[in-house]
Amino acid sequence: MNQEEQLGVYIFCGIQIEEDVDFGEIEIEGESKQLFTIPYKDAGIVAAEAPLKIYHPNKENLMMHQQAISKIMEKNQTVIPVSFGNVFHSKADVGVLLENLYPQFEKLFPEIKGKIELGLKVIGKKEWLHSQVHGNAKIEKMAQAVQGKSEAASYYERIQLGNEAQKIVASLQNEMKQEVLNPLKELAEASKVNDPIGEKMLLNASFLVDRDKEEEFDLKVNEIYEKWKDKVDFSYSGPWPAYNFVNIRLKVEDAG
Repeated sequence: MNQEEQLGVYIFCGIQIEEDVDFGEIEIEGESKQLFTIPYKDAGIVAAEAPLKIYHPNKENLMMHQQAISKIMEKNQTVIPVSFGNVFHSKADVGVLLENLYPQFEKLFPEIKGKIELGLKVIGKKEWLHSQVHGNAKIEKMAQAVQGKSEAASYYERIQLGNEAQKIVASLQNEMKQEVLNPLKELAEASKVNDPIGEKMLLNASFLVDRDKEEEFDLKVNEIYEKWKDKVDFSYSGPWPAYNFVNIRLKVEDAG
C-alpha cells in the first residue's frame, strides 16, 4: 500500500455529546464515508475515514467539509469548529487530541450552546459607488486637473485623487456600520467585523446568534436589505459553527 492509499481520520468539528447521534455519510473524493464520533467525557470529535494526505482548499474539498458541518449542525446544538484539512493517522491520535483540547471545549460549551454564526457581506453596486465618488465636487475638480497631463506631470495629483476616493469609500463603510451592523448587533450575542475583501465591499461581518433568534435576525437582514437594495448587494451566509468566535485552529502538522 503506497502513501496515497493509506487511510487516516479526517476531523470536522468538536461537539458536546448529549445523545448518540448518527450523522450519516459524506462523500470524500468520490467515495461515501460514514461520519462517526470519537468521544471523551461529554465531548466528541466528528470524523470520517479518508486518505492520509494534504487536502488542498479547492472548491470540491471545501464543499465536502462544509456539507459535513451542515449535516452535523442539523443534529447538534453545540458545534465547535475545527479548521479545514486536518487528517490524523488513527482514532487513537484523535482521542489524544480531544483529551488535550477538552479544557478549552469545557469552557466553550456553555458559551456557544444553541448558537450559530451568520455572515453578512455588503458589496456596493458599481454604478452607485461610481456616483458617490465621481459625484463629489472636490474629486471632480481634481480629476479635471489631471486630464490631459502626462502621468509623470500629474503623479502627485493622482495620488491625492486616489486618497480622496479612499476617504469616500471609508465614509461609506462607516455608514454601513451605522445602518447595517449596529441594528443587527442588537439581535446577536456577539459580532465581529472582518477586513473587507476587494474594493467594492463595504462591510464584512459575522454574528453569533441564538438559534431561537435566527428567524428574527433573518427578518431584520431582509428589512435592511429592502432599504439599501438599489445601492448595495447583500451576501448572507450560514448557519455555521462559530468560526469567528472560537479560537481553535489546528495545523496539519499536529497530526504528525
